[in-house]
Amino acid sequence: MTRGRSAFIRDRTLVALGIVAIAFVTLWRLPTLRSSVVVYCAHDAVFAEEILRTFEERTGVKLAVKFDTEATKSLGLVELLLAEKDAPRCDVFWNNELLGTADLAERGVLAPYRSPNAERIPAQWRDPDARWTGFGARLRVNIINPERDRLAPGPNAATKIFTGDDSDLSRTAIAKPLYGTTLTHYTVLWHMWGGEKLRDWHRDTRARGLREVNGNGAVKDIVAQGICDYGLTDTDDYFAAKDRGAPVFMTPVQIDGRAICIPNTVALVRGAAHESAARQLIDFLLSADTELALAKSKSRQIPLGPVDEFRLPAEVRELREFTARSVPLAGLVKARAECLAWLKSEYAE
Repeated sequence: MTRGRSAFIRDRTLVALGIVAIAFVTLWRLPTLRSSVVVYCAHDAVFAEEILRTFEERTGVKLAVKFDTEATKSLGLVELLLAEKDAPRCDVFWNNELLGTADLAERGVLAPYRSPNAERIPAQWRDPDARWTGFGARLRVNIINPERDRLAPGPNAATKIFTGDDSDLSRTAIAKPLYGTTLTHYTVLWHMWGGEKLRDWHRDTRARGLREVNGNGAVKDIVAQGICDYGLTDTDDYFAAKDRGAPVFMTPVQIDGRAICIPNTVALVRGAAHESAARQLIDFLLSADTELALAKSKSRQIPLGPVDEFRLPAEVRELREFTARSVPLAGLVKARAECLAWLKSEYAE
């Protein structure tokens, strides 16, 4: 009986000491966590980390960064920010597309902040209410493997998938359109064609064997490897394949003579715990230095604002003209919501 009571007291003591130890560690770490600006980032970590590390080195501000996954690019973080709206954990949202950010702005998740560096960005890529600003863009492109290509090469190769001129699309790839820039692509088609035509086109291309994969990176891979002849992806994925020596070329997707230009966006989250430091990061991301760094990175992001043209890679300079004559995206939030609702029902298991 005595031994049992002693064991009981000893166990309670150990539990109490354990609780004290956990509390001590938590309290010790809390100032560090609280001192870090929390960034949700949908841009690829391999490219974003260097930019964010440069900011930390220049300012001394510590960042805690949460990245998204390739398969659910941007949509995952958008939905997380919506879920956290009443108790935000994030300070700055660096999205790799525009429409999800614009949707968050409409839903009251983002706070206005007019960065002085936003003025260098054309008005087309800025929210009139200063809730988000675009920078460093990609283009939607057709990636083609000329060694395997059954389609007519050149600027009009993309028309085959849109016009039905090629009855067999089993060697043509696209990312599942629920996410990322492929969702933006579908939203543009929804807006320009109307929902009924897009639904018919979607059913028709799937019936003709169009291959759907998890992400633009996977599209790039299977075209580069010759598994598919042709695909729809983004400029950064094309350049990744080209840099590895893959036998591919690309042409920008154009619909009614307009390209699909998809910028990064940055925004201040409403209720941010570190608003002052968060504004510093936003200013940094919207600077000419950051746009130039993204342009010179392997992702070849296209600057939207003025930069030193002589320091731009030639292939990026060639693409800048497409940003000026591209489909306006900012007004497509409603179209995106309608298109996404349909796609979610289409892919519901």
